[in-house]
Order: sequence, then structure tokens, then C-alpha cells
Amino acid sequence: MLYEGVLRKMQTEMGQPIQYYLLFDNDFLNLNQALNKELHIHFIKYQCLNCGENRPIYRQGFCRTCFFETPAAGDWIMRPELSTAHLDKEDRDLEYEKKMQLQPHIVYLANSSSVKVGVTRKSQVPTRWIDQGAHEAIEIVEVPNRYLAGITEVALKDHISDKTNWRKMLRNDVKDEDLVQWRSELKPYIPEEAADYFLEARSETHMEFPVLNYPEKLKSLNLDKTPDFKGVLKGIKGQYLIFEDSTVFNVRGSEGYYIGLDIN
Repeated sequence: MLYEGVLRKMQTEMGQPIQYYLLFDNDFLNLNQALNKELHIHFIKYQCLNCGENRPIYRQGFCRTCFFETPAAGDWIMRPELSTAHLDKEDRDLEYEKKMQLQPHIVYLANSSSVKVGVTRKSQVPTRWIDQGAHEAIEIVEVPNRYLAGITEVALKDHISDKTNWRKMLRNDVKDEDLVQWRSELKPYIPEEAADYFLEARSETHMEFPVLNYPEKLKSLNLDKTPDFKGVLKGIKGQYLIFEDSTVFNVRGSEGYYIGLDIN
């Protein structure tokens, strides 16, 4: 069966295990059903997620020009403390920025490779945790805009990491943590502006990923270097496909790549 289209981050559905979907313009694929089958991935061209042109992808699925122009790639995306829509101040497109920034946001703890702090829109819970390959997560505060979430994350980063070690995550080299205890210990470091938004009565959320075998030594698939790849799918975790030969493929990191996909 042949699928064709531009890669975007996999869509997910909470379940036991989590369900993963590849969405193309005219089709979609439940990847859980492809476990233990051979996938043939063939890179065809680039397709910028903004302009749609066949231009080399620079970052986040955008060509270089669009990355520096589209409001969907503003600095506040990666650094929420730079958000300014609450001040009625434009970065690239105030209407878009108000829509995205002026909505409830969650500061959370997630355990992917170790416990980390992060920020996401409330509407993206638990999707954000799944995308990071977290097997457990918990909310800390729920604030009304992205700026407050950003300054809270910055304050907590002095006491806990904000990074995921993707290699440890994919090897499943992790241990369970008491995230309720972690949250309690971090509470005194929440900025005064966000302190009233602390979430007292929240328990951990646990995620189960569809992985048959975890790899020990990882080989990362880069479609620019290896435009034609075949491998037996053994698992899906975070935004990664895990293959029998220990090759791992970051689907989200390959957004904007137009591929053909055959499943045998």
C-alpha cells in the first residue's frame, strides 16, 4: 500500500497504548497497525508548510524565508517568556499572536528521560506530553496567557531541567518519579504573578507507548543523507518511529519533507 504526502507531526489519541496517525492531504494511516511490518520511506521533495514551495527546510517545517517571516515561528514559540500579546504588542502578526498566546496555558512536569519542566497550551494536554515521550506527567499551574507560563518556566529552570534527552527516552532508560512530590518542592519558586494559579488537586497522568522492542544503540535517520530507507517498525514513542535495526526517525523533525511510504 502506497501513501504519499508531506510530513507533519504525528497526530495522537490517548489509549492503552497511545494511537498514532500520519495525516496526508488525501489519506491517513494508523501507524499502530504497521507494527512488525516493513516500511519503505522514500524522500521525494521539500514542501514548506507555509508557502508550499519546494525549498530546503530550514527549521520547524519551514523554508528559511518563511521561518523568519511567518508568525507561527516567532521567538515566543520556543521562548514563551517573550510573549507580548498581553501587552497588545505585535511581534509578527498581532491577531495570530493574540489567538495563540491569550488562552489558558499549563506549566507541567514530565518524565521522559528525567523530570523536566515545560509549557503548553491547555488544549494540548496530554498531546504535548505524548509528543515528548513522557511516560508520566503532571500539571503545576494553569495561567491565562503564555507570558505567565513562560516566566514561571524560566523561574523553575533554575531548579530543574527543561530538556529531554531523546536518546535515553528512546532507550526507555527512565525510572518512575513522584511528580506530586516534585511539584510540592518546586512550589516555593513559582513567581508571585503566577502563584495564585497553582494546581493543588492534580494527580499524575500515565502514558503507554506502542513499542515492541526498545533499541540499545540508536541510529538516526536523516532523509537528506538517506533518501531511501527500509525497515521493520518496532515501536512509536514521542514523535519517533523505532525500527528493528535500531534506526530511529524523528517525524516531527522532518516536517516539510514530502515522502512516499510503502508498507509490506
